[in-house]
Amino acid sequence: MELEKVINERHSTRVFLEKPVPREIIERLLTFSTRAPSAINLQPWEFTVVMGEELRRLGKILVKRMRERNISCGPDAVRPLPEYFMDRQRKLMDCILPCLEKGINFQDFINEGSCNFYGAPVAIIVTIDQVFSKSRLVDLGIAVGYMVLAAHNMGLGTCPIGIISAFADEIKEALNIAEEKDVVVGVGVGYPDPDSPVNLASSSRTPVHEVARFY
Repeated sequence: MELEKVINERHSTRVFLEKPVPREIIERLLTFSTRAPSAINLQPWEFTVVMGEELRRLGKILVKRMRERNISCGPDAVRPLPEYFMDRQRKLMDCILPCLEKGINFQDFINEGSCNFYGAPVAIIVTIDQVFSKSRLVDLGIAVGYMVLAAHNMGLGTCPIGIISAFADEIKEALNIAEEKDVVVGVGVGYPDPDSPVNLASSSRTPVHEVARFY
């Protein structure tokens, strides 16, 4: 599939089919992901793949903690966002809201959906050793970028989920992840439901001339 077509067609998947993804396909996906470049070839990414009953158990734990601690998906900004960032956030809501079934609250859909990986049959938890500084998170971001594009090209859907980092302790305990690892992001992976209006919702992108400068 041509790169332009892959990029233009890829949307975050928030409704998955109840169809398992074979382990060999996930291994192939991770192989593509680990072809990403990294600073001086450190390859600092680590992946924990969760499926089946273990994933359902993890989702229940995260939803429960999210409700108890009243944590919500947000920009994680250190000061109030400029209006143009808020406008981009509103555009996401505007494209998803009309696609939700009547009576479903947008914030509940996003928060609970994120914590149970939107019902995906596979969740990939991306971690990094605490020996690294935050600058190496760039390498993980590149690897996840490779992952979501490769997944789309393989007929899979993905949804990167950042809110799970708020529950790092619970995730490490549930999945026996070493204490010296940091939970950075999760990615729900599975086959997208082609009949779901939510999966067809595509948020707009800011034109290049508004985000790039040329000298």
